Amino acid sequence: MFNGKRIVDLTMLINENTPNYPGDPLPKIEEIATIKSSGWNEKRISMNTHFSTHIDAPFHMLEDGKKLSEYPIETFFGDAVVVTLSNFDAMLSDIKEKDFVLFCTGQSKKAFTSTYYDNAKFLTKEIAEKLVAKKIRGIGIDSFSIDENPWPVHKIVFKHNILIIENLMNLEELVGKRVELIALPLKLDNADASPCRAVALI
Repeated sequence: MFNGKRIVDLTMLINENTPNYPGDPLPKIEEIATIKSSGWNEKRISMNTHFSTHIDAPFHMLEDGKKLSEYPIETFFGDAVVVTLSNFDAMLSDIKEKDFVLFCTGQSKKAFTSTYYDNAKFLTKEIAEKLVAKKIRGIGIDSFSIDENPWPVHKIVFKHNILIIENLMNLEELVGKRVELIALPLKLDNADASPCRAVALI
């Protein structure tokens, strides 16, 4: 609990079994010191900026796009509406300017299995245009991507500086609700994306 609100962790666990986007270099977590050998424990982590739960900035796909480090810190806190692809139109009137809109597709139930990348559901260009018209702050999804190559939805929303959060978890219990979202990226210079710790307050 925080200030009387329940905290729901929306972040995917990071380890060497965490789903890695096909074709990306595999992550590596290695032990570089132990208490026995050095007097302390320490690990080195190697992973791409789109690993696990992460935030994409427009620079990810637009040459002159805004970089993650160019967004003020308050951008990563805000109200969020949790929807499904089937109830999106019914909930459209509940979406306000500067909201995050989080899509629960059920894909996260397959995280850490060999079928995580199978039969995913994606946002359409029509949904993207409706969200742009609402002047939202960001889109989130409980899957590895909001769309697929050639990435039309990414490009539509990136042109309006809308952030994208992918690989969210535990959205099922929040469908139809308005929550407070905190999704803090690492403070990486010139970043196209960053792993983040995402939580909802309800």
